[in-house]
Amino acid sequence: MASKKRKADDDNDEMSVSPTSSPAIASRQLARPMKKVRAGNDMSGRPLPLPRLLETLDTAQLRTVLQTICERHPDLGQEVVNGAPRPTVAAALCVLEEYQQKLRAAFPFGNTSSDYTYFRVKQPLAALVDAISDFTPQYLPPTEHQTNISLQYLDGATKIIHDLPDWESQQYRHHKHNAYDELSNAWALVITEGAKRGGGIVLHTGGWDQVLAKHNQRSGGRLEQAINAMANEVGWIGTNPNASGSGTSDPNSIINQIMSGAYGSPVRVGPW
Repeated sequence: MASKKRKADDDNDEMSVSPTSSPAIASRQLARPMKKVRAGNDMSGRPLPLPRLLETLDTAQLRTVLQTICERHPDLGQEVVNGAPRPTVAAALCVLEEYQQKLRAAFPFGNTSSDYTYFRVKQPLAALVDAISDFTPQYLPPTEHQTNISLQYLDGATKIIHDLPDWESQQYRHHKHNAYDELSNAWALVITEGAKRGGGIVLHTGGWDQVLAKHNQRSGGRLEQAINAMANEVGWIGTNPNASGSGTSDPNSIINQIMSGAYGSPVRVGPW
């Protein structure tokens, strides 16, 4: 009985031991939150990372940086040319309109001499004409395959040329006259190529004969080459001054056959 009682007392003594005195509990360390490292005296200036730097640049600055890099590395510039999407007509005309606004802003206030005014606007005037000269080949065949897109660009560019100043002095008019001559050649090329496709149906249905006639009238007849191309290749200009551009007077012409739905109809063969 004494041995059984001692056994029970020993068990009670072991259970009464405080958990804090357990060797396993004593060796366990509580995890503490990491302290945030604060900036100390080791902080120093450094350039912005490239993504952050690009976020601070506007469109003009980005364009300047990219152009400088491409000029230093021609191979990289060619990759940009090959990889960039083709500019739309709206985008090109938007750029030309920006040049046009700079030209208008350069005009002096009040009554000034023609010579003074010309030399004030000479630089933005030349920049606008040069921009038109650079953009125009982009929208001509064979680079541009769609006649309608070519004509939309030429229409917008010709309107901008109309708004160039008409100088009293003949020597100052060469900017505008040369631009008219260049656009007249461009119109003629597009008309000639467009007339080869479907009998010039794009030229006819879009009313481009009337558009070109109005441009020629406003230019003082300086688009004569384009007018001749329209008359020779398509054939409805000058056939009937009172006509509304609905086609030539020849019912057998391709234009009239297409419009009447007879083009491509079966042809009768034999005495029937």
